[in-house]
Amino acid sequence: MKSRFVSNILLTFVWVALTGNFEFSNYLFGFLLSFFMLWVITKGDGHAGYFTLIPKLIAFVFFFLFEMIKANLQVAYEVSTPKLRMEPGIVKVPLDVKSNIGITLLANLISLTPGTLSLDVSNDKKVLFVHAMYINDKEKFIDGIKQGFEKRILQILK
Repeated sequence: MKSRFVSNILLTFVWVALTGNFEFSNYLFGFLLSFFMLWVITKGDGHAGYFTLIPKLIAFVFFFLFEMIKANLQVAYEVSTPKLRMEPGIVKVPLDVKSNIGITLLANLISLTPGTLSLDVSNDKKVLFVHAMYINDKEKFIDGIKQGFEKRILQILK
């Protein structure tokens, strides 16, 4: 997988050098063009995990941006209105992610989302403690983290 990524980057630089246009849009176009070329060349290869990873990463970035914008709007609304609607609390989220990098990524993404904060991970790495401003339904909150963030992190880290 690493060699395909390196090949993609090298082909991107070849494209940029051949066109002589060093703008970001040309780098992006070169990357997408070389990605497509490599995908066509290795279409029947059973070890083409790179070609499923990149779309998953792009989808994850858009998912996270959507969640972050949604949380920002919710917190901004809470701050700008006189009546408080928040129900803060600390929730134990059971973890399916086992690797240190997966747990770290999950905890940091939760903390980057306004209104939530990762507090601690249990010693056995089976539970993540999360503080949230809005816990109307504990099970729904846990399911949102597990189905939203954790599921996508597990797909990327496979």
